[in-house]
Amino acid sequence: MATKKSEDIEVVSESFGEVESSSNTNDSPKGEETFFQKLDRWFKWLEVERGENLTTKELFLYNEDLKPVEAERRTWSWFNFVFFWIADSFNINTFQIAATSVSNGLSWWVVWISVWVGYGIVGVFVTQASRVGTYYHISFPVSCRASFGIFGALWPIFNRVVMACVWYGVQSAIAAQTVNLMLRSIFGNDLEERIPNKLSGNITSFGMLCFFIFWFLSLPAIYMKPHKVRHLFTIKAYICPACGIAFLVWTILKAGGIGPVVHQKSSLTGSAFGWEFINSVMNCIANFATLIVNAPDFSRMAKTKNSAIWSQLITIPLSFSVTCLIGVLISSASTVMYGETFWNPLDVLSRFLDGYSRGDRAGVFLISFGFAIAQLGTNISANSISAGTDMTAILPKYLNIRRGGFICACVGYAICPWSLVSSSSMFTTYLSAYAVFLSSISGVVFSDYYLVRRGFLHLPDLYSGKRSGAYAYSKIYCNYRAYIAYICGIVPNITGFVGATKTHVVPLAATRVYQLSYFVGFLAAALVYFLCCWLFPIKSGIPEEIESVFQKGWYEQYKNVENFDEVMHGTAEYNDDNDVEIETEDIDSSSEKKKRFFFI
Repeated sequence: MATKKSEDIEVVSESFGEVESSSNTNDSPKGEETFFQKLDRWFKWLEVERGENLTTKELFLYNEDLKPVEAERRTWSWFNFVFFWIADSFNINTFQIAATSVSNGLSWWVVWISVWVGYGIVGVFVTQASRVGTYYHISFPVSCRASFGIFGALWPIFNRVVMACVWYGVQSAIAAQTVNLMLRSIFGNDLEERIPNKLSGNITSFGMLCFFIFWFLSLPAIYMKPHKVRHLFTIKAYICPACGIAFLVWTILKAGGIGPVVHQKSSLTGSAFGWEFINSVMNCIANFATLIVNAPDFSRMAKTKNSAIWSQLITIPLSFSVTCLIGVLISSASTVMYGETFWNPLDVLSRFLDGYSRGDRAGVFLISFGFAIAQLGTNISANSISAGTDMTAILPKYLNIRRGGFICACVGYAICPWSLVSSSSMFTTYLSAYAVFLSSISGVVFSDYYLVRRGFLHLPDLYSGKRSGAYAYSKIYCNYRAYIAYICGIVPNITGFVGATKTHVVPLAATRVYQLSYFVGFLAAALVYFLCCWLFPIKSGIPEEIESVFQKGWYEQYKNVENFDEVMHGTAEYNDDNDVEIETEDIDSSSEKKKRFFFI
């Protein structure tokens, strides 16, 4: 870890207009440390390893986890993305995604078509969101600086952190049920009754034990670096589909057929049928709202330009649709055995323990283990890595991706997610509403990258705090156009959300708009941002060839970032094409390097 020299150092920051100094003076008696000196030493111990001669404000913009990913760490080939999405699709939420619409009156095959449509749209969203990571090798916290501004990006980042922490806890609470089944299959179906309950509220002592076991055993996976976590998804891609298919075959054999659900016809007609179909499509998209936003966090690890394109565009709808079909067939077969339809696969597994034969116990244990691995992978991909990556941009002096992931896990525990899951109806409504905020963010980012900048980003300025930087926008480093568009993307859905909470009666039109909430938020934000940039043009960070937002052209570049540290410190720079690095004369003064880096 680099530390400041003990001699007096004075750095003039032209950007922020302040003077930082450190002195080796010590007013305390010789050999004694004051309270503040001890506190300062403790804070220094907490600092993450950082670049040489970088101040706190500089670290706010640039550190090891935020910088572009060099070729050595870009280890994700196309098949790693295939494994990633196959692994991610086999989770408990996906098994239940078709449940609502089938229960509401659509036939299973109509719902399955809606699932293909929904996840097909998701594949397009994820692929377009991944491009900035693939070509510029940067994560979401950095890429959104281009649209929201260097410090204006903090609000979208904070939104993403909150969502990730809450969902980490919720997914862990769901996964605790898999631990429950594994323990019961080993120690007895009445294990929960035999363990004295010392807790009150929405969880028992046995339930807390199950939650803690899963939560604790998840911690080593959080420690893995993002470019190496692909191995976890490769393992999961083999184990989880095998367990899912085995579960399906076992259920059909026990039921003696696939059951009545697959034979029932749609009971809805006309507009009711159409809107329920739309609801089913939108459920698929809302389920992916967080992963669409943080797609660059993984695509920046892509080996080549094409590694994250077709692999995601094809695999997402295919793998998630197959998982939904397995869920429908298992639920249908469960109706034959138990006289009621179980849409949660863990409820079906729990009933398999009723006979408690050796075969049933072994089968339940193995399949529950597969579901536990599935939930672990989902938590790592959608929540802990996303939260960790985002936190590096909020407090980079003390946080890296690993520490952020551990904080996410601790917050997920502290919010007592078992209480949230117990009141699932209203909680799901509020979480679905959060997709409105994320869709609005996605709309702004999409419009800025694809419609306004035409794929052009100036990487050094994404990490620069200089006033003249392309993404400073104002004295507070915030792009007001992005925030106007962000708010406009949220407003159309507010009335419909109030109606969804069932606290007030709202017009049918508002309800219909809210049923299309993701598209409404995304399109409204994207359109308003485009119009704002047309009426109040952005004057920096735009290719010189573009004189109007309506002018045609595409200027995306596959960046060479192997010596990006040298570019930032002023010993190298990009040429006029903003692509090839060329060496400049050496600069000996560290303060001069920092001026070139951040403040000129």
